[in-house]
Amino acid sequence: MSTPEGPTAAVSEKSAIEESPPQHGYTADKDAYLRRLRRIEGQVRGIARMVEEDKYCIDILTQVAAVTKALHAVSLGLVEEHIGHCVIGAASEPDPGLRAEAIDLKVKEAADAIGRLLR
Repeated sequence: MSTPEGPTAAVSEKSAIEESPPQHGYTADKDAYLRRLRRIEGQVRGIARMVEEDKYCIDILTQVAAVTKALHAVSLGLVEEHIGHCVIGAASEPDPGLRAEAIDLKVKEAADAIGRLLR
């Protein structure tokens, strides 16, 4: 099978690159994150059912704590992915002037996200 050559080949390659979605740090583990989030979603529906059925408040609070812990685990995983992928990616910026700015931005994003998690 032959590959096209010339200016149209470069345009085709560029279009394919531009059309592909951005790769985030969690992309490789996306299916695992989605499974965890679906499990959490089921837990939340279970809590709603407990309230509808007038279950004991302490039992409901126990389930709320479990969901909160599960969401924190997802959040910490995403923060780790951000640092491992986005911050490290910024550190590999070839232009030293842009590198420092990119690192500062990505670290600030991580710090802000951690701050929101701790509130």
